[in-house]
Amino acid sequence: MEEIVLMSDPRVAAVAVEDCGEPLVDCRGTLRVDERRSDTTGSWAHLRSGVVERLVRAEELLPAGWRWLLVEGHRPPAVQQRIFDGYLATLRELRPGASESELTTAATRWVAPLATAGHVAGAAVDLTMCTASGTEVDMGCPEAATPEESGGACYTNARGLTRPARQNRAVMGEALSSMGLVNYPTEWWHWSYGDRYWAFTVGAGSAVYGPKELI
Repeated sequence: MEEIVLMSDPRVAAVAVEDCGEPLVDCRGTLRVDERRSDTTGSWAHLRSGVVERLVRAEELLPAGWRWLLVEGHRPPAVQQRIFDGYLATLRELRPGASESELTTAATRWVAPLATAGHVAGAAVDLTMCTASGTEVDMGCPEAATPEESGGACYTNARGLTRPARQNRAVMGEALSSMGLVNYPTEWWHWSYGDRYWAFTVGAGSAVYGPKELI
């Protein structure tokens, strides 16, 4: 199996950031935005303008009538840290014999540590696909399911997927990859452009998006 580089890898954290200054823009009205992780500030519906432009172009490559369903984009640092700490606490209960280092690494299969999180930069998006009526297509497991909840089906190239789920993941991957986005291989729904993980994956000299607050 191909090596998976996790967000906790020191090589990812070592990537320099040279923020290009692009603004965070509201995706509502441009993309179909789901409300399941909405917040009072509207952060979840925002992404860097360059990421939005790539998603719009990638959507044109989807099967007729299909659209992206954006579940979450920008995430405030405090929210990112809270999600990480919550999952880490869950893993402590599930793996009482594991070391703190092992648990921290395991946590990054599902949520990035704050230092390398693309969501806080508005560079990462959690999304799936839906039909014109809004019905989500079969992706093999729910968006945001943990490795424990999904039995590993959250991994993009997981074994044992049905043919439709595998084909749908391929459709997603081809469209987004063609616009320069990269996938986090432990989460089929997580794609990014311009953050540290993207820069590491494509061999860029630096990330073009760093942490950014929604004003």
